[in-house]
Amino acid sequence: MQYAAYVFDAYGTLFDVHAAVRRHADQIGPDGQLLSEIWRAKQLEYSWVRTLMGAYADFWQLTEQALDFALRKVPSADPGLKAKLLDAYWRLDCYPEVPAVLKALKASGAKLAILSNGSPEMLQAAVKSAALDQVLDDIYSVDTVRRFKTDPAVYDMATTGWRLYPSAVSFQSSNRWDIAGATKFGFRTVWINRANQPEEYRDFPPALILPSLEALVPGS
Repeated sequence: MQYAAYVFDAYGTLFDVHAAVRRHADQIGPDGQLLSEIWRAKQLEYSWVRTLMGAYADFWQLTEQALDFALRKVPSADPGLKAKLLDAYWRLDCYPEVPAVLKALKASGAKLAILSNGSPEMLQAAVKSAALDQVLDDIYSVDTVRRFKTDPAVYDMATTGWRLYPSAVSFQSSNRWDIAGATKFGFRTVWINRANQPEEYRDFPPALILPSLEALVPGS
């Protein structure tokens, strides 16, 4: 089914959040994957806690703070790599199917946007690095509402900006908690379950579960 608009989460959905650590894997050593997983987990935890406290700090600050924690938690990783890892986070790899899928959806006449926790500067850098700037109509950052997902005000940015009912929007995310929030808001949701994670939040189910974005394009 064709939708009027497709909205994508950025980190983990379009961009590989583990690419920064992987880029310096030789220097980090055998605990690189552990470091990356802790970095990501803390980055998200800080966003939820700060939203609940009403103490907003942009996602780049949280990304740096999360890396500081991860480096302390994984003592085998050289803390001197912090600057290189942060620099790599500005240029995360997109998943292989992303450019072709977005171009095909754009060619079908749909509007496309990113809706992300990322700061505007982070998102612009990632989009430009992946050469996706020509296919996206909008980039919505939580910086506008100063609250992180899954606050309903975040999802409302897309429907208000495009003057669409939530049901006209197909929302794609690899984060199951994000899918739960978007489902509660009223989006048609597609969980991109890249890591084959078990189902959760069963009272807020996605409309569709896919292993990648490829199946969004009819006939792919």
